[in-house]
Amino acid sequence: MRPTPALAAGRRTVASFLSSTEWMLPSPATRVHTISVLPSRPEFTFSNLTPPLRNGGGNGGETGNPRFQIVRDDLLHPLANGNKARKLDALLPVLRHCGATDIVTCGGCQSAHAAAVAVHCAEWGIRPHILLRGEQLDVPTGYNLISLMFGNVTYASRSLYAQRDEMLYEHAIKVAGSSGTVMWADEVIGKDLGVDTIDGNGSRRVMIVKEGAGSVQALLGKKGFFLASFHFSFMITHDVSTANKIK
Repeated sequence: MRPTPALAAGRRTVASFLSSTEWMLPSPATRVHTISVLPSRPEFTFSNLTPPLRNGGGNGGETGNPRFQIVRDDLLHPLANGNKARKLDALLPVLRHCGATDIVTCGGCQSAHAAAVAVHCAEWGIRPHILLRGEQLDVPTGYNLISLMFGNVTYASRSLYAQRDEMLYEHAIKVAGSSGTVMWADEVIGKDLGVDTIDGNGSRRVMIVKEGAGSVQALLGKKGFFLASFHFSFMITHDVSTANKIK
């Protein structure tokens, strides 16, 4: 079980709240790399150190060289990591708890969010449906290739994509079919829809996750990580976003 700091939050402690929450990632921990700066020349030396900095921190070391640490969130998962995995960390278990059979989301052609949804939904037994803006690439690469490998991808014109909510809802209706149900992820947060409830007739329960997984529950995944990492005097996180897409 994840260690969490004992900080008060109303009648419950943050520790008890976070420890009782189901998470997608087995652990919030990630590798920490120490970057040492050589004073003799403008270069960096890299050493892989997982223990946190000791008190008094970033200056010193045996050689006296200044140094800092980078939390390598880009190493959380082989295919889908960074803040995209953090956002799904708390959100995806809630949606599965509510009986989600399918998830519909959207993003750009090389969307890191879309790729993360496709990969992690596939791992959790939920069917991912991805709406990507623009035209299909002649040669799929990077996150576009990952989305195609793990998700059911549909390309949407830019004019259609401009009306995201309508586009997502109409596509979710098609996925759900005549006997299924469609819900927005934000609407089910905090509601008790039953534990892993799926209709006995096999109908689909489709959840719509907005672009970027922007929801309160998604932020909890980020919050849980930073609270668990409060021992750092400061942190630099190496994230993976669409701007840093795989080549």
